[in-house]
Amino acid sequence: MEEVEPDVQDELIARAEAWLAEDPDAETREELAKLIDAEDVTELAARFGGTLQFGTAGLRGELGAGPMRMNRSVVIRAAAGLAAYLKGKGEAGGLVVIGYDARHKSADFARDTAAVLTGAGLRAAVLPRPLPTPVLAFAIRHLGAVAGVEVTASHNPPRDNGYKVYLGDGSQIVPPADAEIAAEIDAVAALADVPRPDSGWEILGEDVLDAYLARTDAIFRPGSPRTARTVYTPMHGVGKETLLAAFARAGFPAPVVVPEQAEPDPDFPTVAFPNPEEPGAMDLAFATAREAGPDLIIANDPDADRCAVAVKDGTDWRMLRGDEVGALLAEHLVRRGVHGTFAESIVSSSLLGRIAQKAGLPYEETLTGFKWIARVDGLRYGYEEALGYCVDPEGVRDKDGITAALLVTELASELKEQGRTLLDLLDDIAVAYGLHATDQLSVRVDDLSLITDAMRRLREQPPTRLAGRAITAAEDLTRGTDTLPPTDGLRYTLDGARVIVRPSGTEPKLKCYLEVVVPVATHAGLDRARTEAAGLLSRIKQDLSAAAGI
Repeated sequence: MEEVEPDVQDELIARAEAWLAEDPDAETREELAKLIDAEDVTELAARFGGTLQFGTAGLRGELGAGPMRMNRSVVIRAAAGLAAYLKGKGEAGGLVVIGYDARHKSADFARDTAAVLTGAGLRAAVLPRPLPTPVLAFAIRHLGAVAGVEVTASHNPPRDNGYKVYLGDGSQIVPPADAEIAAEIDAVAALADVPRPDSGWEILGEDVLDAYLARTDAIFRPGSPRTARTVYTPMHGVGKETLLAAFARAGFPAPVVVPEQAEPDPDFPTVAFPNPEEPGAMDLAFATAREAGPDLIIANDPDADRCAVAVKDGTDWRMLRGDEVGALLAEHLVRRGVHGTFAESIVSSSLLGRIAQKAGLPYEETLTGFKWIARVDGLRYGYEEALGYCVDPEGVRDKDGITAALLVTELASELKEQGRTLLDLLDDIAVAYGLHATDQLSVRVDDLSLITDAMRRLREQPPTRLAGRAITAAEDLTRGTDTLPPTDGLRYTLDGARVIVRPSGTEPKLKCYLEVVVPVATHAGLDRARTEAAGLLSRIKQDLSAAAGI
């Protein structure tokens, strides 16, 4: 235990004891009491050195006692702040829908939220059991709610949980709502001042899930083939029952579920991180597919708002990048003759813009996150490279891993009827628009100052060349652009390439998004173009890593 000044130690222990005195959770009380008894100043400082900040991603953090952790005390304050914000907007008496996943403490946090909202004079309705986040986003508009809360940490590590807030339009909060809610949270004094009745809220029935499933009918072209066979993993999350019901309703063959990952398990025992993008996370799905021989693999993250797709490539399976799936779904919708705006975040492939332009459809770029994509006027289709797709914005104004799985399986079925695959269509897209190859340099840190240092280094000593190519434009996105509000990010434009660098909004990561575009005239030139693109991406990654010092 590190040495600290006696007065600092006394202050930390006093703050911890005050927190302990009002903590409503026996588990975190016991945990905190042991830290106080042991005078573990290092751990107490980590938990009481500030407060978990409420932002546009809501709250997300490690479970445990103290204001820098996710726990019932923090959630009660968050719910009280949200209630005060809604009442201040004239929504007293309005309905708030609450959903939750199967992580540790999620059900407790949902119940506390319902109690606080009820005590504040709002009406609260809780989904009947742990369900996918898109069901909550759907239920807000379906039930005419003024807001919604989803208790989830999505694909974060097992020790984390989170608290996501939606407003009545069914999309996640954006500024200034986040700062206004945060101010109301900060104004909450003692927990004893927050009324928390033991009852008075509604537990919703299965009809809300039935309505969500009925809405999925709108995903399909009437009479389209439904023959593609799938292997599916919910990644120890809550997606299985809803996805299987949706597939059965659509008439697809029943997916083969990866047995080791089929049931909700908050410890996520088979994966280091329950995110299909993480190395090794799809290994069991690949093993199941080698036995079952499906047409494609579908994976959801634990709250089922993201969708991953893997395909047979040669003799084995590989996961498609989010940008590849984004382009496939866009091309599928264009061929069906849809109308409306196509939108994506700035870190996603520029290919979507080319597809929309050729189809004569409006196109918009937004900041990262579906909270921005969902707000695009006239949105018909939106996606983000991190496996997020909004394919039915009239039903769910957020990313939805269930409906995305349905749409990509319809596409695979149509191609199967033609004796073709998703990879064949990707080849066609590359020849039509140029080969758009993307990659990511992602660095997870324990010390957030390393991310701050890297961003400062790039701003103070910006690179002038990457992979031997001159940087023709360097933009500091904190200043905003003609079409984007300010955000903490850097964008570099090269001849035939683009790089964006930003801190993650939900994880302790620095993320660098790379894209190169290689012209290709015929299918015969694809192999050469892919080799050229891979080499260029590798060299950009090396040079960028050196420039950022990561």
